[in-house]
Amino acid sequence: MSDTPNYKDLETVENINHKENYSIAVSIPEFNCVCPKTGLPDFGCINIKYTPNKQIVELKSLKLYIVKFRKLGIFHEEATNKILKDFKAACKPKKIKVHGDFSPRGGIKTEVFCKN
Repeated sequence: MSDTPNYKDLETVENINHKENYSIAVSIPEFNCVCPKTGLPDFGCINIKYTPNKQIVELKSLKLYIVKFRKLGIFHEEATNKILKDFKAACKPKKIKVHGDFSPRGGIKTEVFCKN
């Protein structure tokens, strides 16, 4: 198993309500990664809201996927977009939004919004 987060880490289960249009919102308030410039830890909250299709992401696998970011040197924008792309590859949702709300660092706060 690789130490880098990959869409294959996200296990899916059948969505028995795939004909319904409903949303799932997941909040990950303890997200952290490493600044690729300084090597210092970055902290934030990742919010995922998606309208599932035939598959939904199993939450324990999502937790283990997110943990892999802890030692990864990655910019906030790249991390948020990676989560969106990996989620799309894993469960092919009808719609998805990912919001990365990162803690201030050096007097600058970053929020990243991605959708498809």
